[in-house]
Amino acid sequence: MSERFEKGMATRRAVLGDAHVDRAEANKSEFDAPFQTMITEGAWGTLWSDDSISKRERSMLTLSLLAATGNFDEIPMHVRATANTGASPQDVVQAFMHVAVYAGVPKANHAIKLAKQTYAEMGISI
Repeated sequence: MSERFEKGMATRRAVLGDAHVDRAEANKSEFDAPFQTMITEGAWGTLWSDDSISKRERSMLTLSLLAATGNFDEIPMHVRATANTGASPQDVVQAFMHVAVYAGVPKANHAIKLAKQTYAEMGISI
């Protein structure tokens, strides 16, 4: 594998946790292997590995963008990742408040609902 892939895999594991990445790798098939390589090298090896901004800030941006674009399926995964990136529940709700103003209250409302459910599953009182 490439150096960018190796760096991406290390960052992916640091942010999402070994258990999540191990599950994704176990479910990888010949069909989606090129996609998995692309996101590991691009999203994780380039974007998330860049230290221009903190992982906390990246978490807040990612959650905001997921909510603003209506890509709700990945919100719980990225809320769980905040345990590794340092974004607090207060950071997350502030990010979603920005979504409400700039992208719509219904999107922010749904994202907050998902975050609350995920924090409860994590045993985090909010």
